[in-house]
Amino acid sequence: MRLQLEPSAETISEERIYKEMGLTDEEFSSVCELLGRQPNYTETGLFSVMWSEHCSYKNSKPILKKFPVDGPHVLQGPGEGAGIIDIGDEQAVVFKIESHNHPSAIEPYQGAATGVGGIIRDVFSMGARPVAILNSLRFGELSNNPRVQYLFEEVVAGIAGYGNCIGIPTVGGEIQFDPCYEGNPLVNAMCVGLIDHKDIQKGRASGIGNTVMYVGAATGRDGIHGATFASEELTEASDEKRPAVQVGDPFMEKLLLEACLEVVHSDALVGIQDMGAAGLTSSASEMASKAGTGIEMNLDLVPQRETHMTAYEMMLSESQERMLLVVTKGREQEIADLFAKYDLHAVSVGTVIEEPRFRLIHQNQVVADVPVDALAEDAPVYHKPSREPESYQHNQALPVWTPEITDVKETLTALLSQPTIASKEWVYEQYDYMVRTNTVVAPGSDAAVIRVRGTDKALAMTTDCNSRYLHLDPKVGGQIAVAEAARNIVCSGGQPLGITDCLNFGNPEKPEIFWQIEQAADGMTDSCNVLGTPVIGGNVSLYNETSGGAVYPTPVVGMVGLIEHTDHITTQTFKQAGDSIYVIGETTNEFGGSEIQKLLEGTISGKSPALDLTVEKERQQQLLRAIQSGLIASAHDVAEGGLGVALAESLFGTELGANIAIDLPEALLFSETQSRFLVSVPQAHKAAFEAAVTDVVHLGETIPQPELRIKLPEVNVAMPVAELEDAWKGAIPCLVKSKA
Repeated sequence: MRLQLEPSAETISEERIYKEMGLTDEEFSSVCELLGRQPNYTETGLFSVMWSEHCSYKNSKPILKKFPVDGPHVLQGPGEGAGIIDIGDEQAVVFKIESHNHPSAIEPYQGAATGVGGIIRDVFSMGARPVAILNSLRFGELSNNPRVQYLFEEVVAGIAGYGNCIGIPTVGGEIQFDPCYEGNPLVNAMCVGLIDHKDIQKGRASGIGNTVMYVGAATGRDGIHGATFASEELTEASDEKRPAVQVGDPFMEKLLLEACLEVVHSDALVGIQDMGAAGLTSSASEMASKAGTGIEMNLDLVPQRETHMTAYEMMLSESQERMLLVVTKGREQEIADLFAKYDLHAVSVGTVIEEPRFRLIHQNQVVADVPVDALAEDAPVYHKPSREPESYQHNQALPVWTPEITDVKETLTALLSQPTIASKEWVYEQYDYMVRTNTVVAPGSDAAVIRVRGTDKALAMTTDCNSRYLHLDPKVGGQIAVAEAARNIVCSGGQPLGITDCLNFGNPEKPEIFWQIEQAADGMTDSCNVLGTPVIGGNVSLYNETSGGAVYPTPVVGMVGLIEHTDHITTQTFKQAGDSIYVIGETTNEFGGSEIQKLLEGTISGKSPALDLTVEKERQQQLLRAIQSGLIASAHDVAEGGLGVALAESLFGTELGANIAIDLPEALLFSETQSRFLVSVPQAHKAAFEAAVTDVVHLGETIPQPELRIKLPEVNVAMPVAELEDAWKGAIPCLVKSKA
């Protein structure tokens, strides 16, 4: 069969259709050079999605190479559906985080829902059973902004709708509100799974003559060019791309999940991969490229839910709940029979070939024939120019800003009512976080905890990033993002194992934005190296801009830690009256990018808080040993809002109070000095704790009266815990209900 060239390549070139698909003039010329001819319409579509930033990481690959990806317990690093870390006893934890930002901006329910569905498939494509979902969300200001309120409500509903229906608990996450996210919310979804070493799978099309099988839902026209859409700035015209947003079916995904977890036990399975961004194109070409083979597919055999679909539409569709398998030749029927039990398509659509080509046949015509590596491994890589923005030096040169506090109670109450600090119970009460009954620590503490059934182990997990710090200083902010995630794991009794990251930035073609990306990656690398948390996978989401304005640099860190024994599990709330309260770490005058600066000034400026990674590591290790030794009743990371907020949060839900005496000016109660922990210690363990942990300051004791009493050098204040908790719990529900 000869290659079909209609619509003609000349038309594509003359009318520059390739630019509408997302290719630049230079990239189209490169495609022509690679092929030795001009591509036809379908081939142009293949290159446009595979060479998009979302699929190829063409702008970010040089940055990603900075990250440490190896470690003594890493079984699978970046390059597959998800990373894998050994947790002993021939078991491993599998986890990954990805973005669905642009789809969620124009169709928030389905954008968020399909973001959850996609990350779940990444995990079970490795052969792992998903056990938990987390998220990291960013929105504009909730107050007096109906559009932001709508996005917020619908994104949360989409996450809940998909996760609850599929029966995987949504156990944790974080949400931040800032004006820069108003037109471009960030919706990052993380999934954690468990696997036995013997069941680990990889997405490779190995074995010449083996069969390529399509399994799952039929292909429709939803999501076409979704990868390209995710690789460009949002504009007023973006709403026209609503058809690019996929539509999910969690009930179908549940069937697909169970079928895939059954098929991984068959020795007929050679490779498996999710059809995610770029759909059938990415899964097939990447599987072949990784194996050093080629694939020939007959698109007439692809299950289709719409009539008269073209090869272009089938290959670029991002319809959900689909997987691509490679199975041993001659054993196709047993795979088909297995999927038939779940009422799912399982159709042979192609063959692994020796020639490293990606060849597509449709209606008895060859509609694409390109080198497979040209789509995957040999996609272009760019080294973008980098320039330090003037705002960075301006902020570095500003004098230290210190808030004037006239009323401690009023200030603390106002901070607790800020949406970024306030209780997220309105959000997580919509999630089923107890399904499968493995959740030990539900949303609301420093990290979520899931038991590893059949063992005495548990997994702690969190997502973290304070983008305000990164806005002021992306390198230090990147360090803090990893360090804070590790603090939350340690406070829960876990040893940090590794991270997955979602790098959300603006347009990398702007030198100031690319500088942010470089600096943030350097900072994250520093922390990962010192804290021993390799990067085992992740996602890059660039072009997060609207009307020429970029979001704050937001490299979200998803981290998982191992709790060796379930009796080490620790939460942030005080446990009983009479325990001693300590802060680990000195409190200093650091307010750049702080919540109180945002509250009082309406904006942020100055230097971000400083971080000494050597001190950070030492304090984390000392605290973890103290927890493992049974010395600690509660532990809480001192983060947004400082010590005042940490004290209040440790009292909520306890019916306890605290007597605190501290030799600090009122303002420092709200400083965001790094590397600090608030802990409570039973009286019987005080001496052992003080011997085991350095840099501790005794603050006071827990008391049976539900009142937070703080004695400072120049003021004494007593605050009913119920009043503080009402402000904290009521803030977000009030804002959501306030829309016109």
